[in-house]
Amino acid sequence: MKKFLAVFDGYNFSTATMRYGIQLAEKAEAQLVGVFLDESSYRSFNIATIITNENEPEKKIKALEEKDRLKRENAVRQFQAACGKAGIAYTVHRNKGIAIQELIQETMFADLLIIDKQESFSRRRQKPPTAFIRQLLASLQCPAVVVPSSHKVINKVVLLYDGQPSSTYAFRQFSYLLGDMQSTTVEVVTARSEKAASTRLPHNKLVREWLKKHFPKATFTLLKGEAEKRFQHI
Repeated sequence: MKKFLAVFDGYNFSTATMRYGIQLAEKAEAQLVGVFLDESSYRSFNIATIITNENEPEKKIKALEEKDRLKRENAVRQFQAACGKAGIAYTVHRNKGIAIQELIQETMFADLLIIDKQESFSRRRQKPPTAFIRQLLASLQCPAVVVPSSHKVINKVVLLYDGQPSSTYAFRQFSYLLGDMQSTTVEVVTARSEKAASTRLPHNKLVREWLKKHFPKATFTLLKGEAEKRFQHI
C-alpha cells in the first residue's frame, strides 16, 4: 500500500488539502497520513504584544493557548471524520518539532506529499509560493502535489515533456503512484523553439509508444516557442 502525506496547519486547516488528499488516496488505494505540524513555539497570537498591552498577560496567554489547543484538536477531528466517511485507510501524525525539519523527515518515508500552496506556518500572510513552500520543495524527498486553496475534482492531467530523462522519469513516477487515473483526460505538452531543427516530439516514436501503454487516451500538443514562456499559460 502506498503512503501519501497530507500536510496541515491546525490553526488554518486546509479543507482543500484534505479533499485532494482523500481523492488521490482513493484513486491509488493509498494510506493517507494527516501530518499536523504542531510546532511548540508556533502560536496564532503574538506573546510580546500581549505582555506589552495586557494588565494580566499570564491569564490572557493561558486562555489563548487553550483556544489554540482546541483549534488544533478540532482540525485533527475534522480530518479523521472525513477520512472515516470516505472509507480510506488513514492515520495522524502530530509533530511538535521544527515544522520544516519534521516534514522533510516525513517525506523520506512517503510516496507522495500533498500541501496547500498558501501554507506558511506563520501568522504573516505571504504570497504563494510562500517561504515555507520554497524551502520545502528544495529539500523534500518524495514527489509533491501543491494544491490550490479551493478544491475541484481532478478531471484532466497535463504532463510536460522536453525530451530529457527527467521528464520521462516523472512520467514513470506519476504512473506508478497514480496509474488508476488512466480514465482521466491526459494531455502531453511539448514546447519547441521556432529555431529547432525539428517540430516533432523528441524521441517521437518511443515516447508515444510508452505513454499509450500507460495512458491509452493520452493526447499530444506541440507548442511553438520557448518552453518557460509557453507553459505559463497552460
